[in-house]
Amino acid sequence: MKVAVVGAGTMGRDIALNLAAFGIQTILKDTDQVILDEAQTAMRQNLRMYKMTNPVYQSLTKDTLQSLVHYTTEYNAFEDVDWVIENIPESWSLKEVVYQELAEVCGENTAYGVNTSCISITKVAALMPNPQNVIGMHFMNPVPMKPAVETVRGFHTSEDTISRAKTLLKTMGKKMILVNDFPGFVANRLSHLFMNEAAFLVQDQVAEAAAIDAIFKEGYGHAMGPLETADLIGLDTVVSSLKVLYDSYQDPKFRCCPLLQKMVDAGLLGRKSGRGFYAY
Repeated sequence: MKVAVVGAGTMGRDIALNLAAFGIQTILKDTDQVILDEAQTAMRQNLRMYKMTNPVYQSLTKDTLQSLVHYTTEYNAFEDVDWVIENIPESWSLKEVVYQELAEVCGENTAYGVNTSCISITKVAALMPNPQNVIGMHFMNPVPMKPAVETVRGFHTSEDTISRAKTLLKTMGKKMILVNDFPGFVANRLSHLFMNEAAFLVQDQVAEAAAIDAIFKEGYGHAMGPLETADLIGLDTVVSSLKVLYDSYQDPKFRCCPLLQKMVDAGLLGRKSGRGFYAY
């Protein structure tokens, strides 16, 4: 099996690392060589951490990782991949271009896993010559530590593609949870309401971020609070997803908290920038 991962940001590099841990030949593609170089360094560093927290990674060496993952800015090796897992930012204009490019270079049997938080799988599939080969694969962050993948059946998604997705995810040590296609699906229609309302609580000075998160962790038993989660995902990604949800449903409950937008404008994006609701 050969899998191409498009987008070498946090999710893409973790998915590539997950694939390599199970011995799967992987192509990690990005338009920016600097991002690919950063991804290669981050994957080696993350491997040390995951070895301590996930037994699956203990047998994966840096040399094996290097032999299994090919880093590229081109589509040259995409013609014979079994799967493409796409992880670029939550922007329809960017995704539209990428899928048009993929349609030109991939074989007719290639299947596509759209790793999106909110964008319609049916809308993506409409760009492809074989829309039945498109399915949503919403991986949770951090990928190596989260066993479940919210898998989304689009209007055109075939039973064969669902079966192939289940096989791929099982090979990656993941469990498929199959849902139907509506913007935000299950996970993000719920989680983004939590994160957005938590930001409103900070904006309205009802409570500080740590207190809000403590209520979720110590009161509800969540592993992370909503603002810690927003920092982990990236506040820019949260804002983009809220905009997709608002545009899709025209429902004011998805109106982005002004504080979130202000923080993004100020470059306070969470963990990846060193500061969000918390300092890192």
